[in-house]
Amino acid sequence: MEAAEKTKSTKTPKGEQTKALILDSALDLLRERGYEETTMRAISRQAGVSLGNAYHYFGSKEHLIQAFYQRTHEEHLNAVLPALKKETSLKARLLTVLRLKISTLEPYHEFAGVLFKTAADPHSPLNPFADESTPTRRDSIRLFEDLVADTKARIPGDLRAELPYLLWLYHMGVILFWIHDSSARRARTYRLIDQTVDLLDKLVSLASNPLMRPVRKRALKLVAELRDVG
Repeated sequence: MEAAEKTKSTKTPKGEQTKALILDSALDLLRERGYEETTMRAISRQAGVSLGNAYHYFGSKEHLIQAFYQRTHEEHLNAVLPALKKETSLKARLLTVLRLKISTLEPYHEFAGVLFKTAADPHSPLNPFADESTPTRRDSIRLFEDLVADTKARIPGDLRAELPYLLWLYHMGVILFWIHDSSARRARTYRLIDQTVDLLDKLVSLASNPLMRPVRKRALKLVAELRDVG
């Protein structure tokens, strides 16, 4: 059964408050103890609910982490969608998405470092590339699809089809850099975003040049092969 099916969806305000309380309590404990040392019993005790009630909303710790992924994605969407309406260029839209991704993630910086120890394992269900992470990964890629679809940039058709996935991979790399960034106010991460977005914008513009078509085709073929392997 998929993670989304195992995690109960409750429509009542009280139910949503209880879910949020359990998730917040889990994040506090996971930050303090790490993933392996945090149990569902300890989470339920921290939240002040019964163990059965905790399992009613979240079938396991893995489901709690998937709920955390979804929460951060929704917080990002709430911040980025109004801002994107003001931008039309690829560069401006990508800068908006990346900068707001980091600012909305910032409250979780300490926890992200703790979680990374487990999520970095290729076999972990918490890995962003794992099957269990498919719903949030799909929603995140859809944001980049909208980013590309609504831009006025001139993008070759074959590149336009693959660009959302490539931009999603790029943004995952930025998040990894942010996790390890200890600079004040994550200045190094924001500098990385500014410089690499400018570079990407220039590369996309160059891709429209007819002389670049063989290189573009070769690069996209490689991307397709790597996705098949995954």
